[in-house]
Amino acid sequence: MPLFIFFILVSLLEIYVLIQVGSLIGALATVALVVLTAVVGVTLLRAQGLATLMRARARMEQGSLPAEELAEGFLLAMAGATLLTPGFVTDALGFALLVPRVRKKLLQSAMKLLKPNVMMGGNVYEGQARPHAGQDNQAHASGRVIEGDYQRQDEEQKR
Repeated sequence: MPLFIFFILVSLLEIYVLIQVGSLIGALATVALVVLTAVVGVTLLRAQGLATLMRARARMEQGSLPAEELAEGFLLAMAGATLLTPGFVTDALGFALLVPRVRKKLLQSAMKLLKPNVMMGGNVYEGQARPHAGQDNQAHASGRVIEGDYQRQDEEQKR
């Protein structure tokens, strides 16, 4: 329900701002300005989206997960949605999301919220890792457990 109220309040704010701007510069100029901000925003969004996609592709080619680029892509998608929504308030939010520093700060804040969770064997624990039931607790006394699988590449290439 709070999300519904948020959308109602944003819509009312957009209508208010559009009426105020329209009374200052005229209805036709207001509509033209809304269309202009959408066109400029989508053009900037396209360029930044392609750059993010290229960085993600490069990271995947290096064999690493492009997690930051995926999160950035999500924020760019939100920017696109707000830029295509008619109004100046949502355009301001969309343009703010197009600023790389703003996106980085948002991503850093999100990572701080998500960082306290450590994933071990499909179980998520707050703070630090805990050993699985039935495992040797002395081996895990330090609280640092690294589990994984490996495969020697030179053996695969010989086959």
